[in-house]
Amino acid sequence: MAHPTQLGFQDAASPLMEELIHFHDHALMIVVFISTMVLYIIAAMVTAKITDKLVLDSQEIEIIWTVLPAVILILIAFPSIRILFLMDEINDPHLTVKAIGHQWYWSYEYTDYQGLSFDSYMVPTPDLPAGQFRLVEADHRMVIPVGAPIRALVTAEDVLHSWAIPSLGVKIDAVPGRLNQTTFIASRPGVFYGQCSEICGANHSFMPIVVEAVPLEHFENWASLMIEDA
Repeated sequence: MAHPTQLGFQDAASPLMEELIHFHDHALMIVVFISTMVLYIIAAMVTAKITDKLVLDSQEIEIIWTVLPAVILILIAFPSIRILFLMDEINDPHLTVKAIGHQWYWSYEYTDYQGLSFDSYMVPTPDLPAGQFRLVEADHRMVIPVGAPIRALVTAEDVLHSWAIPSLGVKIDAVPGRLNQTTFIASRPGVFYGQCSEICGANHSFMPIVVEAVPLEHFENWASLMIEDA
């Protein structure tokens, strides 16, 4: 859960988000190195008296400032491509959940269970129990087992939406007439909050996403109760 004045990412709750945070730190160190070198060169050029013509016309310097950016781009590109492949990799998911965006709520269908589906609306502020968060709490949470590969099928019924949960490293567009898919693993129990990340109309800010990761035994009990109540 994000908090006021937070500058960094939310704590990672999935292996993929851990990889994204590591890549962010890696790229940030390269940016700091480049910025420091550029500032140093600018300061040196402004303050130093250049008396050697080789400083202004040097094949060695031209080779360095051609090769060095190429090396830096490779150092950024290889980890980035690796993470892109990891994000698209879907190997034997244990559970498939279909998320459908509406104006302005989400519907969830557990395709591995017959009759397990529900709508998820934002809890109005006057109805919030003590300790829950305003504008991001839903009346029905998407419950998943901890440590299991989850495949999310995302689509929309009316306009463009976006299903995003920052702490799980998930963000995928919900497009009417198109079925997008992504995968993630919740590495620890907890409640993870997200929101629609595509401007979708007047109540765009009021369709939260809440994912609750629980042990497998608790998930099976919850699924049984939901099917009985349906």
